[in-house]
Amino acid sequence: MTVAATVRNNPAHSRYELAVDGGVAVAVYTLAAGVVSFVHTEVPAVLRERGIGSRLVAGALADVARQGMKVVAGCSFVKAFMGQHPKLSGLVA
Repeated sequence: MTVAATVRNNPAHSRYELAVDGGVAVAVYTLAAGVVSFVHTEVPAVLRERGIGSRLVAGALADVARQGMKVVAGCSFVKAFMGQHPKLSGLVA
């Protein structure tokens, strides 16, 4: 498995991206007043069950935290990930 060095923010498309083995996993968001609302996470079918979604969301949330913003987990995957990592509760808007 070849994984990009980091999750990257693509603000032009309002999404975080993680390129893996020729596919791109995405976490789509909206942004308003210091709050990032994650609305959809998608991992291509051929990349599922490999931890790609978790790596994507972890990287995206780390970037949000670095920027001092808060999170609304409108996406069920992001909500579940945050629920499994209680230390992220400080990011909740």
